[in-house]
Amino acid sequence: MLHAPPLGPLLEQYAAGSALACEPVDEGLLNRGYRLSTTRGRYFLKHHFDPETADPAAIARQHRATQRLADLGVPVAPPLAGRDGRTVAVIGGHAYALHPWIDGRHRHGGQLTTGQCGRLGALLGVVHASLERVMPAQEPVVPARKGVIPARKRLIPAQRQGPGTALTAPRAEGRAGAVGVIGAVGSAGAVGAESADPVGTFALIDALLDRVRRHRPADAFDALSRHRLLERRELLERHAERRPPRGGSVGWVHGDFHPFNVLYRDDVSEVPAAILDWDRLGVQPRAEEVVRAAVIFFVRPVGALDLARVRSYARAYRCSAGAAPAELAAAVHRVWWERLNDFWMLRWHYERGDTRADPQFPAASALVVWWTREYDAVCEAFVE
Repeated sequence: MLHAPPLGPLLEQYAAGSALACEPVDEGLLNRGYRLSTTRGRYFLKHHFDPETADPAAIARQHRATQRLADLGVPVAPPLAGRDGRTVAVIGGHAYALHPWIDGRHRHGGQLTTGQCGRLGALLGVVHASLERVMPAQEPVVPARKGVIPARKRLIPAQRQGPGTALTAPRAEGRAGAVGVIGAVGSAGAVGAESADPVGTFALIDALLDRVRRHRPADAFDALSRHRLLERRELLERHAERRPPRGGSVGWVHGDFHPFNVLYRDDVSEVPAAILDWDRLGVQPRAEEVVRAAVIFFVRPVGALDLARVRSYARAYRCSAGAAPAELAAAVHRVWWERLNDFWMLRWHYERGDTRADPQFPAASALVVWWTREYDAVCEAFVE
């Protein structure tokens, strides 16, 4: 098994018995997870491998947050404490955490009834409100790293349902353009990050078009890429004056709320059993997390949003979080602009030679065009 964790020292620290089986679970690009069976039970073992989130102090802060959320009744899976009372085990310079294993499955928005979509939105509102209760008012500055492709761990297909779970799920979406992880700073009421500058996006489009032209042998993906890049340039030229201002009021957010970070016990569960993977816990515009999550949960394979489900989800969120319709409308505009300027799938393909996102590209690139055309209808779904 590649990257086998040091089970002996780990289990000794946790007094978790002797290992019977240890299998990788959806091993991603960054953090790694394992389904671990021991003489004392079943666990999820997480190897915090991503340098951006592997600081033991930051991991411990996330663990404290999930424990406080659990105390408030939020469905989470706090880690177990070791013999020394700590929830992070550092062995050989690597950070690990042990969680209880939770049986269940992930469900895409298309697998949820409208009532379940509403409960999902209400739960996200509870998460935001609860984080405000358990987290400090301010967060240190996390500087943006220029010229870095946003890190993503696992790619999210439009429709998928599988048994079991890992108590971590990779990031599916990132900030726009060629900027890495963007940190928003301050307490609720502060403003978020700058929106993408179309000047930089035009330069990126030209660079990607050059790579497409030089790619040999040319294939169908090259043809689609060229078509979408030219189409996107035309859309940006037409809508460049609609660049939004800095983000709206910020607060503590999960940071990575998508189908593979929400676990249901079974096919008929009305509410999730656990919200997973709090690695991206941070201070950002809350309403933008609501919109980004909806865009992932409720996108159809053809590249359109299921607006009926979006409406149920967003209405329940607003009631749960006390969010004003205007706040959601502004977030819709910012996330639309973000997607209009985002080319991470093509950058993976042409700059990294990584083709794992290729199956997502047709729907994702079509969504931007559809969203631009149906902009008013999308806004209405979030605010009415």
